[in-house]
Amino acid sequence: MTSPISPQQQVAVPGILGGLGPMAHVQFELRLIQRNVERGARGDRDHPVWVLINCTTVPDRTASLRGTGPDCTAELLRYAGLLEQAGASFLVVTCNTAHGVYDQVQPQLEIPWIHLMACTSGHIRQALPTVQRVGVLATDGTLQCGLYHRSLRQAGLTPVSFEIDSPRQRRVMDAIYHPDWGIKTTGTQVSTKALTVLEQATGWLKTQGAEVVIAGCTELSVALPQMRSLPLPWVDPLEVVADITLDLAWGRRSLPLWQAA
Repeated sequence: MTSPISPQQQVAVPGILGGLGPMAHVQFELRLIQRNVERGARGDRDHPVWVLINCTTVPDRTASLRGTGPDCTAELLRYAGLLEQAGASFLVVTCNTAHGVYDQVQPQLEIPWIHLMACTSGHIRQALPTVQRVGVLATDGTLQCGLYHRSLRQAGLTPVSFEIDSPRQRRVMDAIYHPDWGIKTTGTQVSTKALTVLEQATGWLKTQGAEVVIAGCTELSVALPQMRSLPLPWVDPLEVVADITLDLAWGRRSLPLWQAA
């Protein structure tokens, strides 16, 4: 275990764009704190300063990318700009699907947006060198944009996922969005029905040859700590980027990181 960290060592301020969905930034902050404790933090002043905005007015990203709802780009850019003005050194967007407009937003910012997919794919390639086939559970918007598919292929990995509008993908979307038992609906407690759907979906991906599964939607990261039985190991992008965020904050890693595909 490393020695406790002095606050004077912080060299960069993370900017967290949260609220997409309602528990996204909460789960990310929990991971930041836990990973920093594992690195030696023992008190308030051992944790880095970060800036957070809970941007719940951003239109639904899947509906935006599929053309069935308002465009989310302008609101994401507005909130990212507020974090930039507040002194953030780099941006973490705790929504996978929002990365579908990364190429439109990043060029208009002065600070880098850490690309969740590129970092997660790079992590799998380095940390799990024997893995070749990677399952992706995600929203329709993330799948439609090929966000994980592109970054996994760029890392030399093979993505495995469900077809959009297939019965199995519709069940995954229900686990996220269902108005009665979906993860966005139930707050801090994930319903048994949603957990069962995700466990079944993991098993289906295993039958297609997946060796690990990416929690490619923040709602799935919310569910992950509450899942008792998993047919395959999961990779949590929020945990991957929590480590990267801490490394950047403490000056243990420098930009640029893995590039967006």
